[in-house]
Amino acid sequence: MRRHGPQPPRHGGDPRGDPRDYVAADAGGGPVRFDLWLWAARFYKTRPLAADAVGNGHARLDDQRVKPAHAVRVGDRVTVRKDGVVWDVTVTGVAARRGSATDAAGLYREGDASRLAREEEATRRREAALASPRFPGRPTKRERRKLEDFLDEP
Repeated sequence: MRRHGPQPPRHGGDPRGDPRDYVAADAGGGPVRFDLWLWAARFYKTRPLAADAVGNGHARLDDQRVKPAHAVRVGDRVTVRKDGVVWDVTVTGVAARRGSATDAAGLYREGDASRLAREEEATRRREAALASPRFPGRPTKRERRKLEDFLDEP
């Protein structure tokens, strides 16, 4: 007969996880899959999205297209192109698990040129959004009558 309830952890250790899954920059860190690192660094919401981005060439390692299982090491240069915005970062740590946003920010360091280009693009998009006309949808009966009166004036 099978028992139900909490199961012991499979790795035989602490139920909170293996502390070796996160390696900080100062520890030297071993290699981690590229798609896993992109997901842990919070560039993509899910691992399949990260793997698709790597496969389509939107995420590159040292300016070269690689497979999602390619190893990422501390010191590698990663370029991520997402929604018309480009991040050019240097890997400062590797993680096998997705942590908090502050942990993710410690996994890479963005160059000044990349940061400035990203901020300029964000400013350009904000200005374009303000300049574009906004149509809230179908006009109300009152708005339609005002428009007809305006267009019918001699």
